[in-house]
Amino acid sequence: MLHLSVVIITFNEERNIARCLESVEHIAHEIVVVDSFSTDRTEAICRSKPKVKFIQHAFEGHIQQKNFALDQAANDWVLSLDADEALSETLCQSIRTVLEGPNANGYSFNRLSNYCGKWIRHGSWYPDIKLRLFDRRTVRWTGVNPHDKAEFLASEKAIHLKGDLYHYSYYTLDEHTRKLDYFSTLAAKAYAEKGKKAGWFQLVVNPSFAFFRDYFLRLGFLDGYEGWLIARLTAIYTFQKYAKLRALYQNANATV
Repeated sequence: MLHLSVVIITFNEERNIARCLESVEHIAHEIVVVDSFSTDRTEAICRSKPKVKFIQHAFEGHIQQKNFALDQAANDWVLSLDADEALSETLCQSIRTVLEGPNANGYSFNRLSNYCGKWIRHGSWYPDIKLRLFDRRTVRWTGVNPHDKAEFLASEKAIHLKGDLYHYSYYTLDEHTRKLDYFSTLAAKAYAEKGKKAGWFQLVVNPSFAFFRDYFLRLGFLDGYEGWLIARLTAIYTFQKYAKLRALYQNANATV
């Protein structure tokens, strides 16, 4: 059987990290936690678990932090998780089967999110397929911060596993809105670094389409009030990131 390293990045995750660690402790040979100098009980909780290797590393971005975490693993086969995630029993069993003899370099599975106490099964939040179990020699984290994505270095295809990865996303509406404000700022800066522009089309059409896509095309309305709320906030986030990108260019031109 292959030896598995579970890698997790954290910052002030005392609310979530114990659940995450307990869901993987029976399949992991080691658990690597890369922490961005948490000020809560995250470190104490992690150090209480015998399989955890706790490392503190300054945060340089979601993508950079996750790639750093991959490099700290002792084993080539890695399961990469966020602290607010946990394995379902079905997914855990699927991973055990893979470790007995993999026939691919990477495996994906669905992520099922819990939003303010409700499981969201439609819209852009489900099935939310993620590549998270892989031979780290064949995969790196890419994307545009804060939206990281694990991708193969060469042209390969992941095999999809049975079982859900549980994601405990937001506990309150206020937490969600604050996080989207933070994420939209990061996204705007990342877009600016890539030279991406924000015209009126992006400010008007993109947010409207985001709501229509998530609420109607992807059946978000079947999740009731929470489905409507998520679609609405996705549209607001889309507007915010382009409005902030536009403001960055305006401020830069004003200082010239």
